[in-house]
Amino acid sequence: MSRSAIILILIVVLIGGGLWYLSGVNAEKPLTHVEKPIPNEKLGK
Repeated sequence: MSRSAIILILIVVLIGGGLWYLSGVNAEKPLTHVEKPIPNEKLGK
């Protein structure tokens, strides 16, 4: 095999391994409550 073919195969393997690793990372975060109570009744309506 030529050197360029080996380098191309290594790049493809590294990209595939990176995608496989990122697909397994748990990126979900718990939801946080954003709304805050408004003390003024006129603004709350």
